[in-house]
Amino acid sequence: MKEEFLALLKSVNRDGMDKLINWIEKTSFFTDPASANHHGAFEGGLLQHSLNVYNRLKELVGDSDSTKIIGLLHDVCKIGSYEVSIRNVKDENGAWNQVPFYKHKKEAFAFGHGEKSVYMISTFIKLKKEEALAIRWHMGAYEPKEVYGYLGEAISECPLIIYTHTADMLATYVDEKE
Repeated sequence: MKEEFLALLKSVNRDGMDKLINWIEKTSFFTDPASANHHGAFEGGLLQHSLNVYNRLKELVGDSDSTKIIGLLHDVCKIGSYEVSIRNVKDENGAWNQVPFYKHKKEAFAFGHGEKSVYMISTFIKLKKEEALAIRWHMGAYEPKEVYGYLGEAISECPLIIYTHTADMLATYVDEKE
C-alpha cells in the first residue's frame, strides 16, 4: 500500500510535491491508525483509509491531480495523533487482561480537523481553492452544528465537498466495515 500511495502522489504535477512526499516519508503516516476506536484503528489504518477515500472519490468524480491530493491527503492532520495505551478488559471467562488500544494524544497544534490538514499540506504545495474547501469540509455532517451555515455556503460554492464527504463515508462504513 505504501508504494501505491507514493506512486500516486509522485504522479501529481504540483510544485513542492517532492518536498511533501519527503516529509510524509519521515513521519508515522504509514503506520498510524485512522482513528482511536472507530474505522482503521490499527497499525497502517491511516494509509489504508487514505487509499480507500481516493479510490471512492475517483469513482465519483474521475481521476485527476485534485482527486489524488484530496483523497490521499485529507487526513494528514492525524499523523502522530494517536498513541498506544493499555486498559484492563474482562475476557469471556471473567478474567481481567491488559489489552493495548489507541488513544488520542493531546494536540501539539490545536487546529480544526480539516483546517489542520489544509494548513499542513499548504506548507509544501499550493492547493487550488476547491481542493482546500473539499479537504477543509470533508467531515460534512460530522462538523459541529455551529458551523452548518458555513458548511452549506461552502457546498454551494464547491460541490466537490459533497463528493469528498461521500467518498470518506463510503470508505469508512463500506470498505472498512469490520
